[in-house]
Amino acid sequence: MTSPTEELFGGGSATGRLMARLDWAATPLGPVQSWPQSLRAAVRIVLSSRYPMLLLWGEQFTQLYNDAYSALIGDKHPGALGDDVRTTLAEGWDVLAPLIRDAMATGVASWVPALQLLLDRSGYREEAYFSVSHAPARDDDGRTVGVFTVCSEVTEQVVGERRLGLLRDLSVRGDGRTVDVANTCARLVEAIGGHRLDVPFAAIYLREGAALHRMACTGDGPVAAVLPDVVADDDPAWGLWAAGGGATTEVHGVAQLMTLPAGAFDDPAATAVALPLPSAEADQPLGVLVAGVSPSRALDEAYRSFFHLLAQQVAVAVRNARAYEEERRRAEALAELDRVKTSFFTNVSHEFRTPLTLMLGPLTDALADERHPLPPEQRERVDTARRNATRLLTLVNSLLTFSSLEAGRARSRARQVDLPELTAELAGVFRSAVERAGLRLDVDCPPLPRPVALDPANWERIVTNLLSNALKHTFVGRISVGLHAHPTELRLTVADTGIGIAEEEMPRLFERFHRVDGARSRSHEGTGIGLALVGELARLEGGDVRVESQLGRGSTFTVALPWSALHGGTADTVAVSDLGDTARAVTQEASGWLVDPVRPEPGEEGSSGTLPDDGRGVRILVADDNADMRAYLARLLTAQGWRVDMVGNGRQALDAIRRDPPDLVLTDVMMPEVDGFALVRTLREQPDTRALPVVVLSARAGADAAVEGLDLGADDYVVKPFTAADLVARIRATLEGARRRLRTPDAEDGRPEPPPSTRPAAAAPSPAPPATGPVEASSAEAATESTPSLAGTAGAALAGAASASAAPAGAADSTPSLAGTAGAAPNPAPAVARTMDAVSSEVAAAVPGHPEAGPRRPAAPAGAPATLRVPNGHAPASVVDAGWSYPSEARAASAMRRDVRSSLEALHVDPDVVQDLLVAASEAFNNAVEHAQQPSRPEVRVRLQVGAGTARLTVRDFGTWRDRRSAMDRGRGATLMNAFGDVRLMSTASGTTVTIERRLTDDQG
Repeated sequence: MTSPTEELFGGGSATGRLMARLDWAATPLGPVQSWPQSLRAAVRIVLSSRYPMLLLWGEQFTQLYNDAYSALIGDKHPGALGDDVRTTLAEGWDVLAPLIRDAMATGVASWVPALQLLLDRSGYREEAYFSVSHAPARDDDGRTVGVFTVCSEVTEQVVGERRLGLLRDLSVRGDGRTVDVANTCARLVEAIGGHRLDVPFAAIYLREGAALHRMACTGDGPVAAVLPDVVADDDPAWGLWAAGGGATTEVHGVAQLMTLPAGAFDDPAATAVALPLPSAEADQPLGVLVAGVSPSRALDEAYRSFFHLLAQQVAVAVRNARAYEEERRRAEALAELDRVKTSFFTNVSHEFRTPLTLMLGPLTDALADERHPLPPEQRERVDTARRNATRLLTLVNSLLTFSSLEAGRARSRARQVDLPELTAELAGVFRSAVERAGLRLDVDCPPLPRPVALDPANWERIVTNLLSNALKHTFVGRISVGLHAHPTELRLTVADTGIGIAEEEMPRLFERFHRVDGARSRSHEGTGIGLALVGELARLEGGDVRVESQLGRGSTFTVALPWSALHGGTADTVAVSDLGDTARAVTQEASGWLVDPVRPEPGEEGSSGTLPDDGRGVRILVADDNADMRAYLARLLTAQGWRVDMVGNGRQALDAIRRDPPDLVLTDVMMPEVDGFALVRTLREQPDTRALPVVVLSARAGADAAVEGLDLGADDYVVKPFTAADLVARIRATLEGARRRLRTPDAEDGRPEPPPSTRPAAAAPSPAPPATGPVEASSAEAATESTPSLAGTAGAALAGAASASAAPAGAADSTPSLAGTAGAAPNPAPAVARTMDAVSSEVAAAVPGHPEAGPRRPAAPAGAPATLRVPNGHAPASVVDAGWSYPSEARAASAMRRDVRSSLEALHVDPDVVQDLLVAASEAFNNAVEHAQQPSRPEVRVRLQVGAGTARLTVRDFGTWRDRRSAMDRGRGATLMNAFGDVRLMSTASGTTVTIERRLTDDQG
């Protein structure tokens, strides 16, 4: 039979079994048999619930609870069963008492969410939060004798939300976008200081060199007093040094170092953690975060995770602040650079104006002088100089205006002006140029309903630049100019039916110096500031500029000026006749884009296929987009007895060459449609124009530009400005080289024989003095021509070698100089002398079924290496042993490259191997020029030996070795040479020799 106690507390719960064994007679409730039915019912409700429930019964508030509640009170269970709640929860009774008494007194249930309660359930004074409901408990007579308490712990939710709030505050205050690192650290600590329940105190240390420096800490009291300012040299204080190495450290005994009330109940802080601030380098943290641990919360896994998130948030803010500081410093440096550049432009522009004035004044006076008129030829020269000086002045004025706008010094000098008349007049200046281009110009500028005031000079620049841009990029159709009043603004529109603008280029259209790559235009000339200047001037006048465009259909530029920006100004009006100088200068320049290519006279077409020895009858094709430059070159070249055809770009040059190949092409680099480099590349790719001599003109100075042109196959590269004698000498040398090669073509050099109308030229011409006419063949050349035919057998090869050796001993030394005269151009320099060593070979036996050797080869030109090859694609059966001597000048490197390239290409060496050897040879040559000190001979000797599948280049100077000055040291010579071959260096008192060896098969890696 079940006892009353077992019947009441049964049900299988652990707490119920403990209650069944408890001596209730010793409690204020008495034996279980005496309990009223209401109490029994209440106990059954509590024990059967899975929700934490506590029943307080009687005046002594005796506790009865279930398993779920026992987990909430921790160490207080099971001692709390049958005991007074005022004893069990003594530390929190001041919070609970009002709620319990109110429920008993009023008989009304209460609900309190997230009630903070102090609990000593785990050996320390813990901050806990509960959502609690208190309801009255009645006896059998209906009297309130106790309280039902239903509760759930929400500590983790409350504390978690609070910690997330701190992390959120850190992300807001530590964004790093408006403050430097020091201020960011102060703001971070300030944010942490507002959450003392979780972080009683904090300090941020950042690494500076080998030490950790404190940047900020919470408060100025005990924390700042005990924390060190700088930590270095394995200082164990506060675990900072260990944390700076990447290890999270716990610091105990804080209460002995300082007294700091902390936590929810102002208990002294006893523990802290030192956490590394992570950086991009795992073994080198940014610094350390010292954070106090709340005495009201256990340092459990959740608390540690929070501290790590806190350190990461601080590190992110510090990194952002540093990045912002670096970006700000870069921006300040760029702004300073921009300011210096603007100042430079301003100063230089002002300095240009004085000499330009002194140039333009006398030139204009000379043209207008009726008492002493200039002869027609001199007038044409002076007029060319005046036009280009005016163009330079216009450019200087544009740069000066732009620099003033950039510096913020530009001002609009607004005056009353008849804007429709001014706009129509400026457009009319362009009419002749537009109609000459085959276009139509429409101008629609009706009178305005109200007077306007603006800066007429700025308006002239706006209209001029827009019209010039339209003319430059429009090839068919029309250009329309309109000025119309709208309700809120005045609009100037310049529309064209030109090439249009790609959508991706629109955002950058008004950026300074921006040019659309590959855009078709009448000329490649220009600074790239025209449209940027339009935008700046429009904003200076209070308006703006916008563009609508469709690729291939045309563009419409609109300058919109609000009426509010067009009133005021001075009362004096400006006469339209006083303006237009800028427009006329730009129109004059634009007219130069429209000159048609000069066609040869009917009687001059058709050439004999040979170059006359006296230079008469030579025809030169000039390709340049500047009309004045074309006219100047035509006068210069025709004065030498040469015929000249002229075209405006590379595409026209290709068409002219296909119709009737000239004897030489003289081309500019920067041209529209097809530039000079593309022209050279196309000519060298076509079999019938591969040998056509090409001289390149360019304003792009520097070795890199020259090397680019020569590598593409140009015969010479002339930098502007040049002298007339210099250019004529270079053209003569190139023509002479082509004439010699035409007399001695290489039938086995891999190039097809040129057609009769083409003047062939090798890749390595040897320029000659312009004043002496054709260059005589050297003794080395004569020796080469006398060498008998080399048969395909070893004996024949040896016999040929012996014949070559029989050349006079003084042949090499007697070779006349091929350098230019005193007026020779600065680059590239030709070889001073070229010598030919005897040819030696190990010739393989003839292959059965194939001819032993090809037909007798014509003699090679002077300086070219003697070669022997087995025909029909077999491997080389002979060696080349060729030597050259060059002046000890950097400009001679280009001639050296041409000679070595020609020799290697004649052996059909792989192009990649050829390029590698040329790079290595160039570096060795430059070193020979730069290192040779007080050379006994002002020359550099280069020798090329090819045999047994290996090429050997030897570069020798005749000076003592010296270290390069730092300004000359590019730091790449030895690296490049070793990358492309095996390098040996031998230095003696008489000179230095560099030897580079490379396998002919491309297995160099």
